[in-house]
Amino acid sequence: MAGTEDTSAAAVRERVRRVTDPELDRSIVDLEYLTECRVEGTHASLTLRLPTAWCSPAFAWMMVVDAREEARSAPGIETARVELVDHMHAEEITHGVNEGLAFETAFDEAEGGIDDLRRELLEKARLARQYDAVRTLREAGLDDAALATLTPEGIEFDGDRALVPVDDALVVCTEREPIDLYLDRAERLGLLEPGRPAFRDHEGEPIEAEEFELVQRRARLARTNISGQAGICAGLHESRQAAVEQ
Repeated sequence: MAGTEDTSAAAVRERVRRVTDPELDRSIVDLEYLTECRVEGTHASLTLRLPTAWCSPAFAWMMVVDAREEARSAPGIETARVELVDHMHAEEITHGVNEGLAFETAFDEAEGGIDDLRRELLEKARLARQYDAVRTLREAGLDDAALATLTPEGIEFDGDRALVPVDDALVVCTEREPIDLYLDRAERLGLLEPGRPAFRDHEGEPIEAEEFELVQRRARLARTNISGQAGICAGLHESRQAAVEQ
């Protein structure tokens, strides 16, 4: 039984790996926010500790909600509870999420829900991922005219490589990860449409070839902002973990 529970906990952890810090666009498992994951029968119990006690309650709420949903989607899991610890709103968030309350119900002072904020953060992450994907494809030999007309179905994957047509006679082979990550985020935002360009501007519209450089500059700002925040949070998280382990 112990081996089965260990296997189940590992499966839950892998599902929770899909959850990202909405500000940093990185997995909360890779960021080591998930400090405990236990499975008893069909119930999963998780504990999250964020880099600081004052992390945005809206961001914390998103991570706890998403972690609970992913845990419940793991094979053999029917119920899940996520506890947020060492946060100034730990009690409200833990109770609210596990009781299935809306954010604005758990926080009376909230002016509304967090759907708009969530989409705004997803869009910022999409632009940052697009910057990486476009840079990778440019380095592989695609020009802006080819990038402007590239469709999702025009990209094929073979192991860790991406195969992308340059024209009717030439296909380039390049790194899969940045392109795969971009497509995943664009799909979540509903921007991948059959026969339509894969890359979009900040308003979700297809990009003309002559506009690509301007859009790429804007996307670089999103990437730089996320990277800067990640560095700050990494330092705070390391300090907090050191204090906890003492």
